[in-house]
Amino acid sequence: MTLVGVGPGDPELLTVAAVRAIRAAATVAYPVAREGGEGMAAAIAAPWMAPEQRRLPLVFPMVDDADARRRAWQEAADRLAAEVAAGRPVVLLCEGDVSLFATASYVLLALRARHPGCPVRLIPGIPAVAAAAAAGGWPLALQREGLLILPTPEEPEALEALLERAAAEGWVLALLKLGRRWPWVRPLLERRGLLAEALFARRVGWPDQQVMAAAAVEPEAVPYFSLLLVRQGCAAVLP
Repeated sequence: MTLVGVGPGDPELLTVAAVRAIRAAATVAYPVAREGGEGMAAAIAAPWMAPEQRRLPLVFPMVDDADARRRAWQEAADRLAAEVAAGRPVVLLCEGDVSLFATASYVLLALRARHPGCPVRLIPGIPAVAAAAAAGGWPLALQREGLLILPTPEEPEALEALLERAAAEGWVLALLKLGRRWPWVRPLLERRGLLAEALFARRVGWPDQQVMAAAAVEPEAVPYFSLLLVRQGCAAVLP
């Protein structure tokens, strides 16, 4: 079976390898948040799917209950392994990249634990961070800069400490899952003089994509799948 990264939203951003794997599959599996729900990964890959392919939605509930999440990953691994055992080529679609904060990573670990004989191939996808930087004309990392990608901290104090360390180490920050934290993140960045140069992005690759200077974003809560790119200073040598 193959785990396929389908990128952040635009069907044109799938790799050639991803399209070939999808077209070769008898069964196309994809995550949904609840029974009967729509899958974002499936929507991205839809132009490359054929009507005769079997669809296999797998429920991965967005809940805090660790046991519920673990059961979902294990059930998904069992269902995917059964497809392989039946001789059907199967792909599991994953929004973004298959190994970066990805549901597919947990399914991979469950497959290795429960079905060690099941062959698994991974095809990487373009992550939203890279797509946002490209859409905004924003160099993601220059020369000897580091790049730190992580969910936005829950508390202002944690973000303050992170910004201090990033400034000292020369890291660019990519803060994911901005969502409800934005109302306190915005004034914090403004106090530190970072708001004007930071890049905000939401729904990258979708028709309603927004990529703009963070200073142009109102202080109200933003969608969960929003991100922020923050640079504190420039590389020593520039054109």
